Amino acid sequence: MKRILLILIVVLIAGAVAFFALAPGYVERALNPLRMPDEGWPVSAEARTLHQRLVIGDLHADPLLWDRDLLERGNRGHTDVPRLLEGNVAVQVFTTVTKSPRGQNYDQNSAAAPDNITPLFIGQLRPVESWFSLKERALVQARALRNMAARDSDRLRVIRTRADLAAVLEARAGGQQVLGAILGSEGSHPLEGDPGNLEVLFDAGFRIMGLTHFFDNELGGSLHGEGGTGAGLSAFGRQMVEAMIAKDMIIDLAHASPQMVDEVLAIEGTRPILSHTGIRSHCDTPRNLPDQQMQAIAGKGGLVGIGYWSDVVCGGTPADIAGAIRAAVDLLGEDQVALGSDYDGSVDAPFDAANLAALTQALMDAGLNEAQIAKVMGGNMMRYLSEALPGD
Repeated sequence: MKRILLILIVVLIAGAVAFFALAPGYVERALNPLRMPDEGWPVSAEARTLHQRLVIGDLHADPLLWDRDLLERGNRGHTDVPRLLEGNVAVQVFTTVTKSPRGQNYDQNSAAAPDNITPLFIGQLRPVESWFSLKERALVQARALRNMAARDSDRLRVIRTRADLAAVLEARAGGQQVLGAILGSEGSHPLEGDPGNLEVLFDAGFRIMGLTHFFDNELGGSLHGEGGTGAGLSAFGRQMVEAMIAKDMIIDLAHASPQMVDEVLAIEGTRPILSHTGIRSHCDTPRNLPDQQMQAIAGKGGLVGIGYWSDVVCGGTPADIAGAIRAAVDLLGEDQVALGSDYDGSVDAPFDAANLAALTQALMDAGLNEAQIAKVMGGNMMRYLSEALPGD
């Protein structure tokens, strides 16, 4: 009997080890498919040469959610530091995801629905405090990024200020293969309703704050929440927006309800971004805000980042992404459009970060000239960040 019990214990332990080792990776592979041909997308020598001359930036990616060592080249997902550097990316916004409602969809979600991120964090054996606190989940992901940068500062640096940005760009201009990383939060629910937590997140390195994600929160209404399009900023939300402006934190209106977008834009001093989206008149989906709101964001000097996944560009090829970018340039002007891949954000992508030159080729094929391509691929983002990040 003792021998049987011992065998059962060993089997249970082995099963638990296998689960914690394999299950998170299986989930990530399923949720972040890479739809790239085995032979890759065709890229001409001319496009590759142009691509290597560009200063490239991306406003939104979620690999910190998946607890990978981003200093190592991964065999799943869309991005990591080696692949970003191979794709000639200069600056990447790494966004922390802290809550996702069961049955998540683009139409309507309840904040009270069971959360998908809790079992993921438990399955990844993240620190116990992050199992029960959205703030701690954001801080754990931020700490992971800082630790990776500390381990290899030659390849990865966290950007907190305009001077940090300038130093990264100067190093790259001198030939160093280094990636600048900016921390963002997918929604402001990690504040947990406490104004003091904004300072905590700022001190942890967060410089971009989304207001909502797929559900309404203490700040107000989500594009996909229960309150509908009429749910705007709460009193707490207005207080936090004004506090973010005072700290030179960048406000991200991705996933904000149309009413919230209007109310944020009406506040003096706002210059928000919409980090990852498509253009409604080009791809008619409830995930994309109406064109006039995109124009209002651009009119305030903000940026609109075009995503790579099929739901927002209505197709699964580099040409489909280029078509969405072309539509954005036509709608908003060439100075207000940027990239917002949503890499590793539970979405599909037609190429990973290492194969980003496929997009340069597609933009050339779509008729954008070299100056326009340089702006969209990163020039607009660098200009905006050099003006919007904290000065010290």
